Amino acid sequence: MAVSFDAAFGAQLDLLLRWRRDVRQFRSDPLPEGTLEALVERACLAPSVGNSQPWRFVAVESPERRAAIRAEFEACNAAALTSQPAERAEAYAALKLAGLVEAPVHLAVFCDETTEAGHGLGRATMPETLRASAMGAVFALWLAARARGIGVGWVSILRADRLAEILAVPEGWSLVAYLCIGYPDAEDDTPELERRGWQGPDAAARVIARR
Repeated sequence: MAVSFDAAFGAQLDLLLRWRRDVRQFRSDPLPEGTLEALVERACLAPSVGNSQPWRFVAVESPERRAAIRAEFEACNAAALTSQPAERAEAYAALKLAGLVEAPVHLAVFCDETTEAGHGLGRATMPETLRASAMGAVFALWLAARARGIGVGWVSILRADRLAEILAVPEGWSLVAYLCIGYPDAEDDTPELERRGWQGPDAAARVIARR
């Protein structure tokens, strides 16, 4: 059966994309039971090379593991601060770059680099499409969460090998994203880094090169 989407739906989708923000300020309220599982189901609707579905999800619930990940973030963030040029160090130090303490859900997303699903279709010439597929699942989850009033924050100031060690994942799984998920403390349709003067829109990112 064919499905069509009208202009009203298109406008709602545009709105969803505009209000999909990287959240760092969370309320501590837990998500309703079954919500995380529902979001992962939506994430699995993402496209993948050769239908390989290489994404793997790890819900981080252990207080000890969460504490180890916070310690890793703090160490990496301190190192990042020392590498900032003098004129940006103060601005960097003022940024809140993770919601690791407040967010009720921590979700690590990995790519199974050893999966045999898909039988290698499409990956011989561009093996990076396997990780790109897992990243697509992250974005699908993000939109599904936002459509339900739930915020997502991507924590990237972490060492992937250390995260794999802390979470004791199988060999061959590579970290794609560490996500904080929960209800936003406040909402805005402008990226926080833009509001804080760190980085505004980049005109080059909107250019379509014609060849």
